[in-house]
Amino acid sequence: MKRTSAESAAKFCAVSGKESSMSRIGKKPIDIPAGIEVKVEGTEVVVSKGKDTKRLETHGRVDIEIADNKIIFHRKGEDKASSAFWGTYRALTQNIITGLTQGFEKRLEINGVGYRAAVKGKVLELQLGFSHPINYEIPEGIEIAVEKNIVSVKGQDKQKVGQVAAEIRAFRPPEPYKGKGVKYVDEVILRKAGKTGK
Repeated sequence: MKRTSAESAAKFCAVSGKESSMSRIGKKPIDIPAGIEVKVEGTEVVVSKGKDTKRLETHGRVDIEIADNKIIFHRKGEDKASSAFWGTYRALTQNIITGLTQGFEKRLEINGVGYRAAVKGKVLELQLGFSHPINYEIPEGIEIAVEKNIVSVKGQDKQKVGQVAAEIRAFRPPEPYKGKGVKYVDEVILRKAGKTGK
């Protein structure tokens, strides 16, 4: 049976001893911004903005209350797993709201002579020093823009934005000598000295 991202995150927190930090996250109510509608249908949190609707299935692992324009999560028990799920579902709900109101963005920087990128319809074309260009099909729900050597990946789904950015970076990860390749804008590359002849 495939484990959901919430289950994986909660299990990691419980095993790694991070349940106290997840408890602190779980305790914080989420403010519902203007233009956002939130309701609870069974064990699902349903978040809507206009025609966009996102659903989060909690599988009954937390209790959910909506009061005074806030979403409040309550843990089911006092064990580590309950604490981890408490914080995890609160964080996932916050991500959904942030995605609908602001969106998420990852920025990549392309470095190298002749290295470049261009958006052509639903395809990101990458020239990264190979004999042929790489044509990366832009997934549904993702927007990609290119300005000079900066590739911006935007979308409502935080995990999907991160995954797409990681896939683009993986085509030509930055090498440690001259820094050629694709890196995150805020990524620091530890440079190595090149070999010198004797």
